[in-house]
Amino acid sequence: MNKATRRTVLVAGTANVAIALAKVVAGVLAGSAAMLAEAAHSLADTLNQGFLLTSLYRSDRPADAEHPFGYGKERYFWSLLAAVGIFVAGGGFSIFEGVLTIQRGGEATGAVFAYVVLAISFVAEGSALLRAIRQVRGEAASQRRSLPEQARRSSDTTIRAVLFEDTTALIGLVVAAAGLTLRELTGAAFWDGAASILIGLLLIVVACSLGRTNMHMLIGQAADEEQRRAITGEIEAAPGIGTVLELLTMQLGPDALIVAAKVAFTDDISADDAEDVADDVDRRLRERLPAIQHVFLDPTQRSSA
Repeated sequence: MNKATRRTVLVAGTANVAIALAKVVAGVLAGSAAMLAEAAHSLADTLNQGFLLTSLYRSDRPADAEHPFGYGKERYFWSLLAAVGIFVAGGGFSIFEGVLTIQRGGEATGAVFAYVVLAISFVAEGSALLRAIRQVRGEAASQRRSLPEQARRSSDTTIRAVLFEDTTALIGLVVAAAGLTLRELTGAAFWDGAASILIGLLLIVVACSLGRTNMHMLIGQAADEEQRRAITGEIEAAPGIGTVLELLTMQLGPDALIVAAKVAFTDDISADDAEDVADDVDRRLRERLPAIQHVFLDPTQRSSA
């Protein structure tokens, strides 16, 4: 998954670098707060792509003595920084610039170049979004989920960040175009400033959503309910195991899951048999859910009656 995610992030980052500079020029020439807000949005997204690429490379390192479960959780740390970047660099600047424009006012200047930049940006962001959607759709098909469900439940916060950022970028472009058009038609800078504030608020909502998701992953989020049911079913289907008394799971990364279960063995299971059963459970779980990296069973004895 990392290879596909890395390509998706690179496509989104390349698009952001190109259009960020064009938006800055368009914003200055048109004197538009909404365009400058969009420039800040693209610059923040460009910085965030750097954070996300860093997360992909660093989280891919193998486990070692100091980190026996690997570095998968580092993906969530860098994704959290990306969310903070969206909040501060994108949302904060856009709201500030919008309020300033409404207070100061301003004259409507030529906006032709700004419209051209918005159109090109829409195509570039749309292409990046389509790539992200294709990846999420492929993952959804393998998990037998719908696209919205996969986007909501995926443990890969990197691809989720790209998906949300690109979607927000397209909405922001529409808002910027509307604000610019209303400013040109009415001559009132209020509409331009209002569009900038709306873009900022939109970015803050996305940043808070991504930040909350990464916070849960860093704290130690469990596998989803569907996966927990599958794990419980596989363990209880093993010969010699009566029931699962307690199941603990935790995401170690987008492709890594740890399982710890307290299970009740039947009385006719010897110590040697219990070891074979544990090995069988480990194999069955890894075949059912390849993301499972570690399985720990805590056996207790319970009568078969």
